[in-house]
Amino acid sequence: MHEWFGDYLDACNRHDLDAIRGFLAPTVRRAHLPGGADAWIDDLGDLFRAFPDWRWRRIQLVAEGDRIAAHLRAGGTQVGAFRGIAATRRHVNVAEFAIYRLAGGRIVEATGSEPFELLDQLR
Repeated sequence: MHEWFGDYLDACNRHDLDAIRGFLAPTVRRAHLPGGADAWIDDLGDLFRAFPDWRWRRIQLVAEGDRIAAHLRAGGTQVGAFRGIAATRRHVNVAEFAIYRLAGGRIVEATGSEPFELLDQLR
């Protein structure tokens, strides 16, 4: 599971949406967000357009059964609009926490921290 997550994080840090889609079940469920791989990819596309240098760094990873819990640091410089906020050119650095449930080598369910810290740094 640690190697799997490393591969997933690498695809995310390359902003490779096609590769990321390969880690997602087509009907992936996300807590408090629209479900499905298309919605996940659309949201990441919005993030990558606004923050073309966005990167994640793994702080801690715990794997148990079919679940992975990840503590990450992430950041980038906002050069495009994001969630209704015009480009600020601010560099943000945020903590992220997520729990993923996997089946067949793909994420089928995910929950995690909300982007409040990110949005606060942009305002």
